[in-house]
Amino acid sequence: MSGNNRTRKLYMDGAATMPTDPEVIESMLACLNNKELFANPSSVHVSGRDAMQKIEKARDRISKLINANKEDLIFTSGATESNNLAIIGSAKFRADHGKHLITMTTEHKAVSGPFDYLEEEGFEVTRLRPGTDGLLDIRQLKKAIREDTQLVSIMHINNEIGAIQNISEIASICKDQDVLFHCDAAQSVGKISIDLIELPIDLLSISAHKFYGPQGIGALFIREAHKVKLLPITHGGEQEMWVRPGTLPLHQIIGFGVAAKLAMTRMREDLLLMKDLSNHFFEKIRGLPDIFLNGPDKSRYPGIINIRAPGVNGESLLLLLEPLCVAQGSACNSRNSEPSLVLRELGLNDHEIQSSVRFSFTRNTTRDDVDFALEKYISAVNQLKKNYPSNTNE
Repeated sequence: MSGNNRTRKLYMDGAATMPTDPEVIESMLACLNNKELFANPSSVHVSGRDAMQKIEKARDRISKLINANKEDLIFTSGATESNNLAIIGSAKFRADHGKHLITMTTEHKAVSGPFDYLEEEGFEVTRLRPGTDGLLDIRQLKKAIREDTQLVSIMHINNEIGAIQNISEIASICKDQDVLFHCDAAQSVGKISIDLIELPIDLLSISAHKFYGPQGIGALFIREAHKVKLLPITHGGEQEMWVRPGTLPLHQIIGFGVAAKLAMTRMREDLLLMKDLSNHFFEKIRGLPDIFLNGPDKSRYPGIINIRAPGVNGESLLLLLEPLCVAQGSACNSRNSEPSLVLRELGLNDHEIQSSVRFSFTRNTTRDDVDFALEKYISAVNQLKKNYPSNTNE
């Protein structure tokens, strides 16, 4: 995008959703337009078997992306359902193992919500707080695990600040203590390498639209599904390992599989681009007064940058930034007037939280886009500080 084109929308909200890749769209349209490929995949006749063959091909592609056995992967409607099924399903099935659960205070609503529900159902939940950089002190987890602890759930990449938790060490601790470990990997699958042969993660949630696949489809990895049992949270047929009923959406699953295939070939290139864009971003703001990074500097996914300009009203800032598409936090909470809980857990006050903005890149983002975005951002910040100078205290 040229720096002088100020009317065209510029999308920098990839953490909320990625644009669907053209090859993914093409594969889905080909499925929908195929008059021989519309049968229910659960049907035993030849048309049903043809549909199921396509589903298994996609399942195989997604499994290879995370280096897992395809027999351990079930399809869901997205990471929210996967998280609910993993957390509620495992907790209720294993209630006789104990009713103590552990998570973090900075989890996505799709994880914190199920824990709130389980607490109402009589489970005890320990919520670990991060440091001011958003990262978990592993010693906290070791101290929190008890004899009656049955599940730990900690996300991989935080959707608001990009903090990357040390899931390898977390998973090893849980394995040593015979505690199930669930990881919400919606922001990491397809973006950074995940090897579930190496990582002893028991349950892992995936969302297709976070890595250029279609919205409305996701998956849940269940290690050795014949051993790690889940209580179904919805009831009906036996389509996905008897824990997730419902007719499978063939065209969405095909698109999901293509997105996984593309991620395997483009991941290194995409990550190098994210690092380059991140470095360019910080080069541009280096030396500017009163602009601060929220979250970690090093253990951070480079495609997510959350910054604050103290004294600036966030809502006014977003209006001035249009047509630049950025966010103040999670899209799931954007209609909620409550300040970001993630940023609050970093120790920020209401004014600092309100002045924070998240930039999150896609593989379509360029250096010119970053230049344009920061030109808009810096101009808007300066305008607001000029108009409201009394609000500029940190």
